Parts: sequence; structure tokens; C-alpha cells
Amino acid sequence: MNGQILIVEDNKEISALISNFLTKNGYEVKAVYEGNAASELLKEQNFDIVLMDLMLPGISGEQLVKEFRKYSDKPVIVISAKSMMETKLEMLRMGADDFILKPFDLNEVLVRIQVVLRRSGSTSKNDSILSFRNLTYNTDENTVKIDEKNVSLTSKEMQLLKLFLGHPKKVFTKANLYESVWNDIYYYEDNTVNVHMSNLRSKLKKISGEEYIETVWGVGYRLKEE
Repeated sequence: MNGQILIVEDNKEISALISNFLTKNGYEVKAVYEGNAASELLKEQNFDIVLMDLMLPGISGEQLVKEFRKYSDKPVIVISAKSMMETKLEMLRMGADDFILKPFDLNEVLVRIQVVLRRSGSTSKNDSILSFRNLTYNTDENTVKIDEKNVSLTSKEMQLLKLFLGHPKKVFTKANLYESVWNDIYYYEDNTVNVHMSNLRSKLKKISGEEYIETVWGVGYRLKEE
């Protein structure tokens, strides 16, 4: 397998065309057709590269790229009928790695994918495992272990942990966490983030007696070094 690709495209004929072509060329492909489903899948699974349309039902492609860049540096190639140079430049500024204009040639799409993957050094084998100290998160299997002992987490707790493991040095504010995991704007202080973070920290500590996430007072949370 050459890599795992997510196609976010509301036109099912175009999506199927790209999917079939890439599958024949050795890629594992998943497809979603609207923004909300794409947002959830991007947080739950680890893809080597994302092909992103801009004009989508629900959350737009522009917003998806912006959100995705808050917690992942995986490559994104925008495939869009929007031909204005301003749109292309804006998407590249927001973190897209390439921009392909519709209509397109499938062989061009394949070459662009190969170039971006080579440039980013993405490999599906290594990227499926996120680790910190003696904790491992297998994103393919969606399992968390501490010293080979399974940790049972809810979906939101998994998403929170994935954010921290993806950026082990970063201090996350409550707004960062809420907007990335709950996919909404953080307007005011409430207990949602506090409760989920408390539960996550408690479950991790219960396995080994160690703290894996610490509070940075007045700022937020980060992974705790030994």
C-alpha cells in the first residue's frame, strides 16, 4: 500500500472516479461527501494525505483546512472549481500543500500526490502509532495502551489525547481544545473541557499511577514530561 488517502468531495461521480483510479495505483482510499462527516473523520483517523474540495455541504473546505491545521500537519491538496488566484493563494496561506483546478487529469492528481507525499516524508506505517513515554495510541486500531495495558476512553477523550500526542510540546488552551474537538466556537467559560480533561487524566493515571497531562496555570494543558 502506498498510503492512506481521504477524499472530501460532494460530487459522488468525481469522488468515485478519483477513488477508483487511486485504488488501482496502490492507495487505500476513504471518501466522504460533506463537511461535518469530514471533520469528524479527520479527528478520528490518521491519513497520509487529504484531497479537499472547497464547496461542500455543511462545513466548507476552507474551514476544514483551517481547523485541520490546528492539530495536524498532514498534507492537504485542494481540488476545486474555484479558479480565482486569490482563492488559491489564500488556501496555500491557510496550510494547503497544493491546489488543483477542476477539471483535472487523473494522472496529474497522482503525480501531485506523489510529489507532496515525498516532500512531506509521510509514511503510513510510522504515522499510525503516536507515543509518549510508555503510552501508545494506535490510530489505525483506535486503541490506547500504557505498558501494553488497554485504556478505555470515550470518543472525545480519544480526540483530546490525539491532539496532545500530535503536539507533545504545545500548551493547549481550553479554547484550542473545545474548537478542535467539539468543532464549535468557544464563547465562554464552562465545564465541558474541564470535565473531559479531568476524566481523561484520571483514566490515564489509574493504569500506572502517573500523570501524563499537566495544568499550565492561567494558560491550559500540555503533556507532562517525566
